[in-house]
Amino acid sequence: MKIRHFAAIVGFLTTALIYCQDKQISLEAIWSGEFRTEGMQALHSMKNGKQYSVLNFDRNTRTSTIDIYDYKTLEKVKTLVSSEDISEIQGFFDYSFSDDESKVILTTNEVPVFRRSRLGEYYVYDLKTKALIKVADDLVQEPTLSPDGTKVAYGFENNLYVKDLASGKVKQITTDGEKNKIINGITDWVYEEEFSFVRAFDWNADSNLIAFIRFDESEVPEFSMDVFGSELYQTQQVFKYPKAGETNSKVSLHLYDLEANKTQALEVDKAYTDYYIPRIKWAKDANVLSAQYMNRHQNELDLWMIDTYEMSYDLVLEEKDKAYIDVTFNLTFLKDNSFIWTSEKDGYNHLYHYSKEGMLINQVTNGDWEVTNYYGFNEKENTIYYQSVENGSINRDVYSIKLNGKNKKRLTKTDGTNSAAFSADFTYFINTHSSATTPPEYTLHSSKSGNLVKGIKDNDKLAQKVGDYVTSKKEFSTININGNDLNMWMVKPADFDESKTYPLFMYQYSGPGSQQVANRWNGANDYWYQMLAQQGYIVVCIDGRGTGYKGADFKKVTQNELGKYEVEDQIAAAKKLGALPYIDEERIGIWGWSYGGFMSSNALFKGNDVFKMAIAVAPVTSWRFYDTIYTERYMTTPQENPSGYDENSPINHVDKLKGDFLLIHGSGDDNVHLQNTMRMVEALVQADKQFEWMIYPDKNHGIYGGNTRLHLYKKMTNFINRTLGDKLKKDDKEEKEMSKIKG
Repeated sequence: MKIRHFAAIVGFLTTALIYCQDKQISLEAIWSGEFRTEGMQALHSMKNGKQYSVLNFDRNTRTSTIDIYDYKTLEKVKTLVSSEDISEIQGFFDYSFSDDESKVILTTNEVPVFRRSRLGEYYVYDLKTKALIKVADDLVQEPTLSPDGTKVAYGFENNLYVKDLASGKVKQITTDGEKNKIINGITDWVYEEEFSFVRAFDWNADSNLIAFIRFDESEVPEFSMDVFGSELYQTQQVFKYPKAGETNSKVSLHLYDLEANKTQALEVDKAYTDYYIPRIKWAKDANVLSAQYMNRHQNELDLWMIDTYEMSYDLVLEEKDKAYIDVTFNLTFLKDNSFIWTSEKDGYNHLYHYSKEGMLINQVTNGDWEVTNYYGFNEKENTIYYQSVENGSINRDVYSIKLNGKNKKRLTKTDGTNSAAFSADFTYFINTHSSATTPPEYTLHSSKSGNLVKGIKDNDKLAQKVGDYVTSKKEFSTININGNDLNMWMVKPADFDESKTYPLFMYQYSGPGSQQVANRWNGANDYWYQMLAQQGYIVVCIDGRGTGYKGADFKKVTQNELGKYEVEDQIAAAKKLGALPYIDEERIGIWGWSYGGFMSSNALFKGNDVFKMAIAVAPVTSWRFYDTIYTERYMTTPQENPSGYDENSPINHVDKLKGDFLLIHGSGDDNVHLQNTMRMVEALVQADKQFEWMIYPDKNHGIYGGNTRLHLYKKMTNFINRTLGDKLKKDDKEEKEMSKIKG
């Protein structure tokens, strides 16, 4: 079976195959898609538990299909939907089922709004009658079928609508929606970005009630961005963006009764007036809605149960933390309306089981390690399935455990990053595994034992292709810095010679709870680091204090002082690595993107005796410029914590710049605004500091599209070579000349 010998095929990052490799990785190859991995698109487990669906696309016929496969045999059973059989549409690129799987929503066209939000053209396809119904004539948001498959709700121009699929009749649920004022059922910018969801409405199990959040952003300050486009005059994108300390949207919870055609507000007795509603979810009882309320400091989270029949409410759970509480999607209701919850209250993220009244039944998982994902609960076997870092903080494994916390099993056997997609009846799971040496591979496993049933899809062809290139092993280790053993990876040149000295190029992100040192396949950036290594650089990444998966204390030590301890760790690590005999301490550089750009700027300024160059892409230069939810979670408000905001913001340390600095930003960045870079530039100019910078017109926080990524990485590579590589090139030239003389 292919999957059994896969690791032996992989040439990437294995020293044993170095001398069989002769091709050099190029930026053109990286960004042409030559190293693209294959996957399983839009995987969905069918309710029968025996089959799963995936989205396939035939490039020759331009046909989209939803194909059904059998878990046991992995054979294709049938094509459920084919665009070839639907004359009204040319194709589709995504789908979602109703709960009863009688109908499916097909996505035929989408236009991005922000990071997660889309305006799109959608159709409902009846799998029994083969009828096709367009959701709306306009581009709409978040179409969602009712559980019984008879209706579809959606957002349009800040209002909510429901369409009856049998009659075609549309009801407008709300009427007060207005751009930059009132939004119904769809999140505002800051909720979408920082609470990670767009659809702020939810159907109950009986398909007769819709709960939704209303956002009144009338008093939220506006931010505008020039859009240069291709016209003679630029236009402006104007949207509400609450910066730290400024006014947030006023949020309220509402209920629409389809039978009574009536909307009413749902109130709870909150202890605070300035709050967020980051999650709503119906319980198993069709009349009970759960709502999570959080204070503005985000160190108190309350779970309320609202009986929409009796119009009563109960506070069933209160979480408090001295720093902050992370909001998750892990709340799961069992048949008796007891629920599963995740919490860091014992110092590590673990699973808990509560009664419907909020009484703790038991802590399901326990230990000095973190639960990193929750997959579901098997009622029949009384078993929870989850992912954790129990096998080391750089690895991820899938586990099962009884609801009472007993009989824990590790279901995945191979080190690296394992992620599961379970069948609806929890008989099987499809595991996605990757590591630093293995591209993603998809395998079928038994959920009872974890034993391999069969390989599904691998990336053998990619592994063989990469095996033709000169590559090096990514070495994982720890480095003791400021009293902590920090996770680190290092990539050395394939022909590394300990008697020589090499420039050091460091990468990090360092944001709260993040992780960059992980045993997984990282794609484009890893190929770039390999390319730099073969050009003679040692590339290193270190996760300092404040990063994740090593306990709450390690993660939350940066509270109220973002950019202090994280920067101290990167500077100290650079000094320690620079003392190694094979690293040239005079040629150490650092780079990062977003939070990483904030960090690399700070490291260059504050560590001006250590770092000789830095690249900052889309950096925050002062936390005063960033949004409320993210910034205040870790810093409270600038009114309460002015020194925390200012003492560690790089914009206030430009006078310390000695090395080479490259600053890069997209002018269309709705997340970390170009304002950050413009204010940094002005500060550098007034401090009479020379630097380089690049603005990518109309590009967002990801800075991509067309030739953009290739151009960006060429610019960064050229800068690295010019600032860190001159001596390397000179030494290489002298060595070649000496070889000629000796010859």
